[in-house]
This record gives sequence, C-alpha cells and structure tokens, in this order.
Amino acid sequence: MRTARRYLASEIYRSCFVVLLALVGLFTFFALIEDLDQVNDSFSLLNLFYLQALQLPSHLYELLPIGLLVGSVLALASLAQRNELVILRVSGVSGLKLLAMLWIITIPWVVGAFLLSEVVMPAVEIKSSEAKLQLLGRAGGGRLNSGYWFKENDEHGGDRIINIAQLRPSGGVSEIQLYEFSPTQELQRHSHAKEGYFEDGKLILQEVTETLIDADAITALSDGQASKEPVTRIQEVVQRELPTSLTPERLIARILTPERMSISVLLDYIQYLNANQLHTERQIVALWRKAAYPFTLFVMITIAAPIGFMQTRRGGVGGKVFIGILLGVGFFMINQLALNIGTLGQWPPWVTALLPNLVALLLALAALLFMENRHHLRKPSVTGQNWQRNAT
Repeated sequence: MRTARRYLASEIYRSCFVVLLALVGLFTFFALIEDLDQVNDSFSLLNLFYLQALQLPSHLYELLPIGLLVGSVLALASLAQRNELVILRVSGVSGLKLLAMLWIITIPWVVGAFLLSEVVMPAVEIKSSEAKLQLLGRAGGGRLNSGYWFKENDEHGGDRIINIAQLRPSGGVSEIQLYEFSPTQELQRHSHAKEGYFEDGKLILQEVTETLIDADAITALSDGQASKEPVTRIQEVVQRELPTSLTPERLIARILTPERMSISVLLDYIQYLNANQLHTERQIVALWRKAAYPFTLFVMITIAAPIGFMQTRRGGVGGKVFIGILLGVGFFMINQLALNIGTLGQWPPWVTALLPNLVALLLALAALLFMENRHHLRKPSVTGQNWQRNAT
C-alpha cells in the first residue's frame, strides 16, 4: 500500500507541477500585457517585470485548487489508460481506499498552501506595496482619491478621524489630516501635519498646524451676532505625540485586500475595526474562506477521483482533462457567486465560505460511490431479464 501511495503521489505531484506552471505563466503573461501601458520614462519594463514577479505567490495561491484538480485528473486518467488503476482495484484496493490515499497525498499541498498564505504571500504583498509606492507613487488597495481614512476612539471618550494622503516605504506617513471630536460629536480640533511616524504606540506628528475650535462656537454663531472673542485660533507645533491604536501593520492591512492578509494580521485588524465600531463583514468572510481553503483542496482531489476512475473508452485522457477544467472553472465561478450573494444577502460568513465546498464534496462522493457500485446496480436488472426469458 505504501509503495502504491508513493507511486500515485509522484504521478500526481508531477502532473500538478506542470499544470500549475502553465496556469501561473499564462495568468502572469496576461497581467503583463494588461500593465504594459504603464511603462514610461520613470517606470521601465524591468520595473514591470519586478512587480509581476512579486505577484507570483498570489497567482499560485489563487490557482492552486484548479491546478490540483486538473493535475490530479491528468495523472489518474493516465494511470487508468495504462490499466494501472485496474491492477490496484484487482489487488483489493476499493475506490474509497484510493480516495483515502489521495487525501493523504493532498496533505503536503495543504501544508504548502498554509505556508504560502501565512508567511510568503503577506511578506511579498508588503514588498509589492512598497515597490509600488517607490515606482508608481501609489500602493493600491483601499485608497480613495483623498487618501487613506481611519477612525478610532481617543482617550477622552471622543472620536478621531485620521486621513493619510501618502504612505512611505519605511512605514512613515505624510500629509496627515486629523479631525478630533468631543463625546457629543462636536469638532474640537483640526490638525495638519506634513509628516509622521509610529513609535511605541504613538503617532509622532511633525510640523503641525492646529486649528482649535472654541466649545461655545456653535452658540456664538447661532445668535446671529459677531462674537467678541474669536471662536477659532491657529497655532503651530513643531511636534505632537498622538496616542493611537494604529500601527504600521494595520496601515498595511488597510492597503491589502483581506484575502491576502495572514490570519494573525486579519484577526488583529478585525479587533481594531470592532473596537472602533466599523464594519467587519468582509474581513470575517475572508477569515472563514482562509480557514476553509485546506478543505477546498481536499474537495478538489475528491472531484478528481471519479473523473479519473472512469473507463478510458468513455472519453480518453483529453476528455477527462477537459471535464476537470470545466469543473474547476465552474467551481471557482460558483464560489465567487456565493461570496457576492452572501455579502449582499448578509448570510452567515461560515455559510458563504463552506456551502460551495460542502455541496461539491457531497456530489463528488455520490459520483464516486455510484461508480464503485454501478456493477452491483446493474445485476438485478440482468437477473430480471434472464427470469423473463426462462418464463417465456
């Protein structure tokens, strides 16, 4: 059994490697063609190649389920065409035992996907964001035309809104607008700083221009008479230390999409959003989808099993691979459709993440059991025909 499992693993790993190499290369080529219009005097073709190389781990992570499905179908179909699966079945290995072997073979893929998701991809995404800041002057992600916006509570029970126009590769920020509100939601102070940096749980603002608003400003303006005292005053501050819950990691989390964060960073960002009464639906769904990703790989190998076990005379290797590609693309589209419908319909996050996988797993197991017992299902009908012949 161990020898058979090793042989199956070598065939599947080799086929999946070839398929993933082709898929990643194809998607990288299309992305390269799409971004060619960005090449100019300040952004060379070599810079574009560098940015696309940083996107390779993300492409690999997104394409791994489809690559595993198509590669497994290709390997199993080749074994079936050479009658090697028949030899295993004759030696007493049932379809369910073969499926258990395939699940064991999938475990290294799960471990590799976890390391890719938690270690490699977040680090490369941060590097990609820094490179885009240096080469293009922008990092993408959750940036509006006015910059990045953050909301948090201050130490006096009020609210604070921070607008950062530019993030620096070193973790610093520039062109910061700070709006501070009282517990009754009245604007008390507006500050503008040319630059800042994070240190020991504080945002150190430099070259700050503060506009202080008097507490009686609303009353003074509402009576229709000119105030004897100015309701605002402006002061210049060389440096201001602002206690904040923001960190460079949370700034990066604001830039990255939730699906590309590590689980630890995603949990920290969800905690930050909850503490400041902000929406966390997308982040929670992304967390569930990351938790369900290993299960998706097991589902893919389960779908590949009945396709690969089909008799060669019913379609050959090419036909089985084509079916695998259709199922992989269909599963990807249904998964995205469930994500969008679940977000709009406010489904529970675990339903959005797990429902497509559970449905696909049940259908694949049903197909495998049907193929395993199809000969037994045909026997009663044959017996009935023979009884009718004898009766006549």
